[in-house]
Amino acid sequence: MNKTIVNKILITLGFLLAYRVLAYVPVPGVDTGVIKAFFDNNAANALGLFNMFSGNAVERLSIISLGIMPYITASIIMELLAATFPELAKMKKERDGMQKYMQIVRYATVVITLIQAIGVSVGLRSLGNGPNGAILIDLNLFIAISAFSMLCGTMMLMWIGEQITQRGIGNGISLIIFAGIVSGIPSAIAGTFNLVNTKEINWLVLLFVFAIIIVTVLCIIFVELGERRVPVSYSRKVVMQNQDKRIMNYIPIKLNLSGVIPPIFASALLMFPSTILQASSNQTIMKIADYLNPNGYLYNFLMFLLVIFFAYFYASIVFNAKDISENLKRQGGFIPGIRPGEGTATFLNEVASNLTFWGALYLALISTLPWILVKAMDVPFYFGGTAVLIVVQVAVDTMRKIEAQIYMNKYKTLSAVGL
Repeated sequence: MNKTIVNKILITLGFLLAYRVLAYVPVPGVDTGVIKAFFDNNAANALGLFNMFSGNAVERLSIISLGIMPYITASIIMELLAATFPELAKMKKERDGMQKYMQIVRYATVVITLIQAIGVSVGLRSLGNGPNGAILIDLNLFIAISAFSMLCGTMMLMWIGEQITQRGIGNGISLIIFAGIVSGIPSAIAGTFNLVNTKEINWLVLLFVFAIIIVTVLCIIFVELGERRVPVSYSRKVVMQNQDKRIMNYIPIKLNLSGVIPPIFASALLMFPSTILQASSNQTIMKIADYLNPNGYLYNFLMFLLVIFFAYFYASIVFNAKDISENLKRQGGFIPGIRPGEGTATFLNEVASNLTFWGALYLALISTLPWILVKAMDVPFYFGGTAVLIVVQVAVDTMRKIEAQIYMNKYKTLSAVGL
């Protein structure tokens, strides 16, 4: 393997290691034992799911307890605004404008992080038996310290994600979520076998759950590798001018155009109100929080709808048929039987819409169906397809990018030394 690729992989692993170290740095002035006991009793609700995405950093009240979710929430808001306001969408397409756009996302992340951090800090008063609950120091001082600590932690995670994307391999934000989920797998396996030993579930149920996981993984891999290849022809002049270059004679359109973003966006939107509501002691608010439990039907129904919405929404952003048709026309290419320009754009939009329908349905089913099957068997732990989807999809995407880097280096070597 090329030295450059090895260095990029090592840089990625180094940043992910730094992320895992930060997960063990607690916010000063809090009783972590009380919080750990609280999360042990809430492993099957929104807090348990949020804890899983953060790599168990929440149950330790680490400085990165809020994880990367505030950044994702800010990105969702900005994407929705960009789709609504043409000036913001234009800013996003320009190089200098994109820097301003990302700066706005960062500022929005700061605001969302502070709101969530203050909400969590105030909510800690209701934990434990003391007058200030799990807080060991003065309340006002603790709110200031915890808000600043969590803000620094989230901004550090955002920086780590950007560094991985720029200097490492793969998408930094996705890899951070991936590392958080994967870090909890060993303890989840140990807990599952403990349930078998205590007779809470039997071996047949465990084997069936394992079979569901395997089938889910295989379905994800099969769909993620699936694509529609739209044939493209080039004029003879273009082919003669590019005899020594490889001309792609098809346009690959993935079945799942939106990738792993819809489940992440949907989870972030559903977990944000759940996290805030869990901090209240009001009976009505607590009932609403119970309805938004990831182990409940309402949560999974909303998850199904939101995943479909974000799949269509994000696919319309990442796949621009008009730009593709214009680039194709400029390069002297055309789709056989389709008129160049507007006709090509319309045809590509139809193809993308048909694929997005099935891709959105696939994402929604993967995000909810495994939970439904496990719920029907009355298994006493949470298992959702969202986590499996994120892990498998990020792994496949990272492997593709490593392969692309290897092939790119091979082409550079051949062009330098010749055949």
